[in-house]
Amino acid sequence: MDQATATIASPPEQVWRMVTDITRMGEWSPEATGGRWRDGASGPETGARFVGSNRHGRIRWNTHCRVTECEPPSRFTFVVGESATAWGWILEPDGEGTKVTHWRERVGKTNPLVTALQKSGIIGRDRETLMADGMRRTLDAVRSAAERDA
Repeated sequence: MDQATATIASPPEQVWRMVTDITRMGEWSPEATGGRWRDGASGPETGARFVGSNRHGRIRWNTHCRVTECEPPSRFTFVVGESATAWGWILEPDGEGTKVTHWRERVGKTNPLVTALQKSGIIGRDRETLMADGMRRTLDAVRSAAERDA
């Protein structure tokens, strides 16, 4: 499992609203550009599905995701179908702020076409390092926005 952790000087409820609003993820992530709820879902809840939009350079693609854990304001996890990767957020009160852990973990077998694409370098060489760096950068951007708005 890869993870990044930081303390954010904002209450868990505020950070929760940010990290579970998949339509805004493009504001913080270096690769995700946003998302849209599907199949009647309008927000985070266990079982809700969404399409995530992504980009790396000129390459753009969508992912098909399902929320597998939704415990406001402490845990939010979704699984990307194409890569069989779970992405999650753990929020814990920490004084007046929130200790936030952003993590990812492979939970199944990746689609062979996705594996070939990842290995091709077209969406970045050393994909694992890019993903770990992206988690840190996303967390830093969430922290900046949350503290600015607190």
